[in-house]
Amino acid sequence: MNWLYFLMALVSGIGLSIQAAVNSRLSAGVNGQPLMAAFISFTVGAICLGILALTQVQWSGMSNQLLQQPWWRWVGGLIGAAVVFTSIFLAPRIGITNAMFLFILGQLIAGMLIDSLGLIQMPIRPVYWWKYAGLLIMLMGLVLFMFGDKLFGQR
Repeated sequence: MNWLYFLMALVSGIGLSIQAAVNSRLSAGVNGQPLMAAFISFTVGAICLGILALTQVQWSGMSNQLLQQPWWRWVGGLIGAAVVFTSIFLAPRIGITNAMFLFILGQLIAGMLIDSLGLIQMPIRPVYWWKYAGLLIMLMGLVLFMFGDKLFGQR
C-alpha cells in the first residue's frame, strides 16, 4: 500500500479533532448554538468544494449520471452533517479526546461490518480474528481512558 494514503488518513484524523475544537469555539461565538455552527461550517466547506469542483471536475454528462443515482447514495451529506453537529455538540460536554475516541471506535466497528459483509456495494475484505482482538484492545483502552480515574480511585 502507498504510505501517502496512510499519511493522508492520519492528517485527516488530526483535522477531525481540530475541526471539532474550532467548530466548538464557533458555536460558543454564536450564542452556544451548535446547529448554527454546523451550518456555518458546512456552508464554508460547500463553497470551498464548489470552487474546486468548478475547476477540477469533468462536467460533461454529469447531469444524467446524477439523476440516475439511487436515493441512498445521497445520504452521505446528511451523515456528514450529523457527524459535524455531533462533534460540535459533544466537544465541550465530554471533551474532544473522548468524542474522537468514540468516533474512531464507531468507525472501526462500522468499517469491519462493511468490509466483512460487503455492505453498501463495497468489496468484501476478510476480517480475521486479530482485527477483532485489536478492536477489543481498543475498547479496553477506551474504558481505561474514559473511566480509569474512577476505576483506580484517582481524580
